[in-house]
Amino acid sequence: MPSSSIQIFAGKTAFHHLQRHGLQAADIAVIPAAAGGPKGLILQAIDQWLFGEWLPSAPRERSLLGASIGAWRMAAASCANPVAAFERLGNLYCEQQYPEKPSPHDVSQEIGQLLQAFIGGYEEEIVHQPQHRLHLLTNRGRGLLRAPQSDLAAKAGFAAATFSNLSSRAHLARHLERVIIGDARDTLPWLQTPFDRFTTHFCTLDKDNLAPALLASGTLPLIMEPVTAIPHTPTGTYWDGGIIDYHLALPYARLETQNKTELVLYPHFTRQIVPGWLDKTLPWRRAGLGRDKHWVDNVVMIAPSDAFVRSLPRGKLPDRKDFFHYGIRHQQRIDAWRTAIAESCRMRDDLAEFLVRPDMTLVRGLNF
Repeated sequence: MPSSSIQIFAGKTAFHHLQRHGLQAADIAVIPAAAGGPKGLILQAIDQWLFGEWLPSAPRERSLLGASIGAWRMAAASCANPVAAFERLGNLYCEQQYPEKPSPHDVSQEIGQLLQAFIGGYEEEIVHQPQHRLHLLTNRGRGLLRAPQSDLAAKAGFAAATFSNLSSRAHLARHLERVIIGDARDTLPWLQTPFDRFTTHFCTLDKDNLAPALLASGTLPLIMEPVTAIPHTPTGTYWDGGIIDYHLALPYARLETQNKTELVLYPHFTRQIVPGWLDKTLPWRRAGLGRDKHWVDNVVMIAPSDAFVRSLPRGKLPDRKDFFHYGIRHQQRIDAWRTAIAESCRMRDDLAEFLVRPDMTLVRGLNF
């Protein structure tokens, strides 16, 4: 029997819920979407099926939260035709092309054009989606990162931030703060009470700030030019939302009520939830570990299996290193990424099979 293309992980509450009831669309209250650049492409078929078929079968208000490529994916999910929107995003993302040594201006210009082609003409339906409540995460600079006047100043600021984060994630809050630009119909009460040391601003998402918010959420430090003007947000310099919230390690368990289990469905490209981008090399910083492990009690996470990943081009997920590996051999990279997207249909089919016939032997504990 062929091995499954997916892995399923569940927090304590979610695990027991799956044992009793399986996974029902009506139970899904929140869908997070991680930063991670090209890795997000591997979720395209799952995204199309979830937002095009499964979740609409049980309409209800749902919060969609994303950082960087995750923000772009959740914007696609909020389109009136999410299946077409995810295909449009995937095609545009694959077709990025850069000179051999692109400048930050080159990259920002290419990404700006990508986003315009992606959301241009769809702004109204994205921000006023009947069921979904879209929230985009980005970071605002503090200290040396508040308004760096040169690339050298920005490098110094991020060097200081990196050393602070190495000491303690709480110390990173001296350099950056979280800005959530989201649907005014959904105040995210479960996030309003502080849960970490980062100052968090809640700002209103609208048609006039959707594009700059999406751009800011995916603005890679030092690789792109920072965003300095987003309507309806505090004045400042904005950077990639994944720096603070790489995999959105948020206090999801606060959603639970006495009478109802509210689940978080997390399509992800890895088995780990890494809090911040600077924590990638710090294995002791993972959601589900330590004193905050209860945060993911109600999370069900779907990720590609190791065997599935090995079957992809070069035996791995698409990632930013592919830009360097393929260089100006753009078509080879594009073909490899499109092959990975096509293979993602296997993940979709295996998830659909699990939802019809839940097999708890496929489910592992996320925090126990």
